[in-house]
Amino acid sequence: MKLRSIEPFAASLPMKKPVTMAGETVTRADNVFVRLETDNGIVGWGEAASAPTMTGETTASMMAAIVHMRPTLIGRAADDFPAVSAAMDDAMYGNSGAKAAIEIALHDAAARAAGRPLYTLFGDKRRSRMAVLAVIGSTDQAADLREARERWAAGYRAFKIKVGLAPPEADAARTQAVCRLLKTQGETQNEPCLVSADANQGFGVDEALCYVAGLADCGLDFFEQPVRAENLDGMARVAAATNVAIGADEGIHSVADIERHHARGAAAGVSLKAIKLGGLRALFEACRLCDRLGMKVNISCKTGESSVASAAALHVAAAAPALAWGLTLTSSGLAEDVVREPLRIEGGHAVVPEGIGLGIEIDEQRLQRDQPTRMVA
Repeated sequence: MKLRSIEPFAASLPMKKPVTMAGETVTRADNVFVRLETDNGIVGWGEAASAPTMTGETTASMMAAIVHMRPTLIGRAADDFPAVSAAMDDAMYGNSGAKAAIEIALHDAAARAAGRPLYTLFGDKRRSRMAVLAVIGSTDQAADLREARERWAAGYRAFKIKVGLAPPEADAARTQAVCRLLKTQGETQNEPCLVSADANQGFGVDEALCYVAGLADCGLDFFEQPVRAENLDGMARVAAATNVAIGADEGIHSVADIERHHARGAAAGVSLKAIKLGGLRALFEACRLCDRLGMKVNISCKTGESSVASAAALHVAAAAPALAWGLTLTSSGLAEDVVREPLRIEGGHAVVPEGIGLGIEIDEQRLQRDQPTRMVA
């Protein structure tokens, strides 16, 4: 089974409502999709979000990168994942999002050719139904408390509070209020409840120290990326100053990054994204490394990724050794998806698709309309 064609599509997908985080408000999701076809007619699909501040890639740069790598890949065995990844690395440095989109499509095609769900390419299924983190984020404490109650009533049992949006004292007070509300709900109903906070690099070290000092004993499970990704000393200082577990997200782009954070005491766990690591196989290997190191794992999509990338993350999460910090899927935040039946998140939980490949079907006409601009309006 050899690669016959690789075609990228760009899409700009509207969000149901803006998502605000430190340094960015997302109103539309600018993503790239890859359709590849093998010489025996099998089609696979992949996706990656543009993330100029995370991976350095825009929609235009990913489109160009995929076209640049394409001649090197055509004719190669579609199920020889190491060889294709090596060929992409030989053809182009970096560009982990573009490579991830291609690599996800390869896994989709290989699983479809085998007539199996994608997770089987990584081993046995360890979990079928997973709690999805509900994102709560504003500078309005009353609005966040109201949203937390609504999400709990809808069945969500895992949460992420966006911080780094206001002075650290105010963010700490808001975090305390939301976290105490959710933890009380969990205790009252005797149900587990995971609550995290994410600064998206929005604090300086002194601000992050002020924030964790203001949390008191509210029960926050972990605090993600308090300071700049490259500041391991700062991460370690924050970790040493609090009993809240510190997580790394923007600072993790390779297994070497995981090892460095572990060695420096800079993080107790990580948020792993396919676009940062270059695909699903690297994502799964990062999960295995974290398991060996005793680090917690959250598997995540970037804000605004569709049911394609969300399904890919869900399949890896099904087979990963552990998922103590939950699963972040973002397709439900889109006002428009690119699949015939969007991935379902019901009662705050996602169920692993049991169809072949990713278990979803692309609406190709939707992606192809408005060519040659390839924008989904």
